[in-house]
Formats: sequence, C-alpha cells, structure tokens
Amino acid sequence: MPLARLIPCLDVANGRVVKGVNFVGLRDVGDPVELAAFYSDGGADELVFLDIAATPDDVATMTSVIAKVADVLEIPFTVGGGVRSVADATRIIESGADRVSLNSAALASPWLISAIADRYGSQAVVVAIDAGDGVVHTHGGRIATNTATIPWAVEAAERGAGEILLTSIRQDGKRTGFDLELTSAVRSAVSVPVIASGGAGSPEHVAEALRITDAALIASIVHENPMGLPGLRREIENLGINLRPLKERA
Repeated sequence: MPLARLIPCLDVANGRVVKGVNFVGLRDVGDPVELAAFYSDGGADELVFLDIAATPDDVATMTSVIAKVADVLEIPFTVGGGVRSVADATRIIESGADRVSLNSAALASPWLISAIADRYGSQAVVVAIDAGDGVVHTHGGRIATNTATIPWAVEAAERGAGEILLTSIRQDGKRTGFDLELTSAVRSAVSVPVIASGGAGSPEHVAEALRITDAALIASIVHENPMGLPGLRREIENLGINLRPLKERA
C-alpha cells in the first residue's frame, strides 16, 4: 500500500473559509488562500475544498479562489460541491484544481464519472459517498437512498473514479473515531484508494484508519488548532504510520 496521506477539508462559501454545524450558523474563519498555504506548510499531503454555497452566483468567486490557491500550493487539491456536469468539472480543473469530487450528481447520473474521467483521467475524479445503515445518502447525508454503499463504491470505481471519499454519517462530527468496519469493507471491495472521513478526534483515531486504508480526511481536529497539524503528524508517525515525506520548501 502507498504511503498514507493526511487531507484537511475546508468549507468555502462566497470566497471565504467558514465553520458551522450542518452548514448552519456559518462564521468566517479566514482566507482560503492563506489557510491553504498554512496547511500545506504544516504538513498536509493534500487539501479538499468543499464549495458549500455551490450556487450560480458563486461560480465566478469560487473559480477565482481555485486559481489563487493553485498559485500558492505545492500539494494536490480537490474541489467539490456543485459539480453537476462535465462543464462544471472543466471550469474547476482548468482553474487549477487537480481533482473534482462528485457526490449526488454521480449517483443521479453515473455516466458523469466516466465522462470526466475520459476527458481528464481517472486521477482527476473523486466520488464522495455519504454512507449510513448500509446505503448511500444524499443532500448532505440527510436523505437515504435505496443504493447499497459497497456496490455503489464498486460501480463508481469501475466507471472511472480514481478515488473514493467515504464518509460515515454515524461517526461524522462525533470525534469518537472512524467507522473502521465500513472503511475496511469498502477498501476491500475496490481497487482504487479510499479516503476515510467522519470521526477523527485524536491521533490514535487517524492512525487506526490509516492502518486499513489509504488516506484520512480531517477537519475539526485541525481547524480548531491549525498550529497543531505538525504535531498531529508527528504523533501519527510515532504510532507506526508511514506518512508521505514532506517536500523541501524554500
């Protein structure tokens, strides 16, 4: 298995990084370009930006943010939220993002995975799956579908997804650890990397996930203490996890 990755996730609305609970009570916490550079220098292996506004009025703003972030980053970054067509993916990737993340749109139109992969390569397509009670959920995890989680992960990979971003609804936000059983089951079922998401509350939790999968998405554990990312990285390595070596930066 390749070296493990730590991937902070930043929610962006109207060109700013925000925090909230279930997208309610949002408050401004900083400039996405400055925070991206800060996390990159602090030891993030990649970044995920989630456009939680994802409205037509936000398109130009988000495109500008992506271009500015691309200018300062030396690590890959993925952008999700509002990607409903090949044109949306084109706008994001050609603005400087390395990958796009598809969620509800991929479930509604599975052909979209293949269409984007055919144009930009599988490495540019991440399919995000919000899973609970054995099935995929949409609308931010609020609406359960009849689609079983593992078969959908397999289909997404077969259609061209280069990675699966798997969020456990049961564990998300609780900071009590990842859903290791679910993560392991999906990782065993697909041939592409799986990013574990939902539940990180300690270095031990992240290490547990990285023993069975390829990468871990982290949010509150670092957003509440951005200065703590280098220390978190060291603690995870001390727990026996081989993370990707940091690049030398001028």
